[in-house]
Amino acid sequence: MRTATIERKTRETEILVSLDLDGTGTYDIDTDIGFLDHMLESFSRHSLIDLKVRAQGDLHVDFHHTTEDTGIVIGQAIKRALGDFAGVRRFGSALIPMDETLTRVAVDISNRPYLIWKVNFPRPKLGEMDTELFREWFQALAQNGGICLHIENLYGENSHHIVETCFKGTARSLREAVAIDERMEGIVPSTKGTLTDDM
Repeated sequence: MRTATIERKTRETEILVSLDLDGTGTYDIDTDIGFLDHMLESFSRHSLIDLKVRAQGDLHVDFHHTTEDTGIVIGQAIKRALGDFAGVRRFGSALIPMDETLTRVAVDISNRPYLIWKVNFPRPKLGEMDTELFREWFQALAQNGGICLHIENLYGENSHHIVETCFKGTARSLREAVAIDERMEGIVPSTKGTLTDDM
């Protein structure tokens, strides 16, 4: 079972994440940030990763800590659930259209975290949420999940569409990358023989 549950408590947030990489896209999300909930639900559905998230944070300050910390814990849970990375496809990519918007995403679950973020938003806010916070979420996911993540919005005019294609593209790319390749027969997909930190 490629599952993980992680709790993280700081003076700013309390986060609980449970996930199953081999799920059906079932989700149970509550971060107290409506738009973030919507994006995480979409992430779960399109990645087929079963995802439960409970988050409480200092929203009286702003949404930054809760947004970033959910990315941290989801990334940590994905990495833990991957174990020694044996048998996974490792790479994934997606090209996601949504009305006038088109976004390209590619991932390598190499345990070498890196984020390329070529995304600009026409508006500084979506409802009460600052659009600059989405980069923080993806940075936290990549850094803590050991994911090399490239996201490029090719064109688009609607901020909602732009960020939603980023989440869906990442979800579809991860769905492909974490899938088990039967031809690998439990082999770690690296000429080094390992993708873990202990070597």
